[in-house]
Amino acid sequence: MRCHPERVSRLVLMDPAPASAADIDHFRKERVEKWPALMELRKAVAGTAAYKEADPDAVVAYYRFHFKPAFARSEDYEKLIIRMQTRFIEQGNEGILKSRAVEDRLMNETWASPNGYDLHPKLKGLNIPTLVITGDHDFFPFAAEHIAQAIPGARLVTLKDCGHFPYLECPAPLREQIDAFFRGK
Repeated sequence: MRCHPERVSRLVLMDPAPASAADIDHFRKERVEKWPALMELRKAVAGTAAYKEADPDAVVAYYRFHFKPAFARSEDYEKLIIRMQTRFIEQGNEGILKSRAVEDRLMNETWASPNGYDLHPKLKGLNIPTLVITGDHDFFPFAAEHIAQAIPGARLVTLKDCGHFPYLECPAPLREQIDAFFRGK
């Protein structure tokens, strides 16, 4: 969108992550308060040699704790874990380490930036029809709300009984919302 804004007619943001350092701090604090045992288990796995060396089983164990609170239904959570496990085995240690390097770089350029990270002022300058979608069980619901408030005229939709992965958890309602948005309803 930055290079060719004239090519973008509409914008759909599905379960966006925090767009500011303040929101990521809120998220981290909330996770520790709401799910302290899961966060301790996640931290313990992250400290193992197997995780650091990108052993696929250890990485899956880490994400089991990381994504557990992001789902409305356990069967959808298990589907994601199976997909992740298959992908991590296919990638192997080298692929996992490359992915982790990309994730680390993104973190350093955004949430961990020493200059402070806040996209909200830039979002206020958008002049494009925007749909922001979140689930009522998403672990970033406040992020979607803040982004929708920042973008002039943005429409916020909260899907019922849905978490952070609506394309897995609620594909039909998600599709209905996107279709209605593109039809101008």
